[in-house]
Amino acid sequence: MFEKVEWAEGIDVYIRPTDQFKTVTMMMQWETPYEVERAAHRAVLSNVLQDSTKKYPTYRAYKQQLDALYGSTLFTDVTKRKEMHRFVLMSETVHEQLIGENGHLEAWLDFIRETVVAPNVTDGAFDADTVRRERRSVIERLDAVYDDKRRFARRRLLELMRPGEAVSQSTYGTKEALERVTPESLYTEFQRMIEEDHLSIYIVGDVDVASIETMVREALPFERREARAERPVSLRRGDVQEVVEYQQMNQGQLHIGYYAPITRDDERFPAAQVANGLLGGFAHSKLFMNVREKESMAYSISSQYLSQYGLLLIGAGIDAELSDKAIRLITEQVEAIQRGDIHAREMKQTKALLANGIRSALDTPRGQMMVYDQFKEQFPNFSADALIERWDAVTKEEVVDVANEWTREVIYLLRGGEKQ
Repeated sequence: MFEKVEWAEGIDVYIRPTDQFKTVTMMMQWETPYEVERAAHRAVLSNVLQDSTKKYPTYRAYKQQLDALYGSTLFTDVTKRKEMHRFVLMSETVHEQLIGENGHLEAWLDFIRETVVAPNVTDGAFDADTVRRERRSVIERLDAVYDDKRRFARRRLLELMRPGEAVSQSTYGTKEALERVTPESLYTEFQRMIEEDHLSIYIVGDVDVASIETMVREALPFERREARAERPVSLRRGDVQEVVEYQQMNQGQLHIGYYAPITRDDERFPAAQVANGLLGGFAHSKLFMNVREKESMAYSISSQYLSQYGLLLIGAGIDAELSDKAIRLITEQVEAIQRGDIHAREMKQTKALLANGIRSALDTPRGQMMVYDQFKEQFPNFSADALIERWDAVTKEEVVDVANEWTREVIYLLRGGEKQ
């Protein structure tokens, strides 16, 4: 799907030449082990870098230059994968063949270079007003989780299941760590990221591999850095807990976490994906059809398989007074899959929806990059058809096998009122 280009130690470059799109898209990912202070700094940095540069020192000038590049786009963000924290830059521009302007791709790459190599820094510090404003923006985003009760309950479930681990930590760090970000410390972290982090670059578009490689090398002369091994996820069974917490709210949030020790590296991974789809991944799933539709016990309900961490999460918006019945009904759906109470129609629908999902994801350059990034280690010659074939080959017996490895750990209920 992508061609890997030899670049330098600690830097991986993947290029996909295709005439599927009229654009050229680049994604850059800097990756480092998750630490709260580092996550907080990089969350602020993701806002600051797309505000201005040394050459374009105001937000207006920065955006005007993007517009001048035929409406090119550029944004930065932070994410997590396993125990690693990622800083992501995504940029897209129209192919110069469509506008008849030679040198457009070089100009676009030069703008990216300005963003990641020559930011708006004076005397070893980012602009103080910009840092103050963007730090407040990230803190507000972090605080907003409290008001979204579904997201808050999911966060609390993960904190109970895996306290202190990356899976239960915010991509933005903590409020306390964010408040410690200064213009000087932010620049120090920026330098560390650019010079030391493992870097992956993805390019998708109607390009010649050798030509675009030369352009990128000239625009972004990143040097080798020490190759870092990815910090492994510790797969382990956690403590069994039942926790009830109270807030001012109307609808209750019931979230249940299972240990599900099958990751992407496991040959049974496709069966685990099918099992999650059958349980609560789609609108025909057992949770949706039996708990929500048949019993009217949930306003919303679904399951999510966190394959990176070996966890299965179930979340439901319910009437908190009926939580015992909801827990019983949810447990019955899990047990139904574990004993093989699965109809052929359910299997067929689940596999079809998984296939539709992967095909839809590959309809965009960003989707192609993200999907390949997820699967390239297990499937270096990844293709959607190959993955769909693996799903199609999954049997009911294989689904039962993986489902019987699910072990319930935590039941978490967030409800209105006060503790009795």
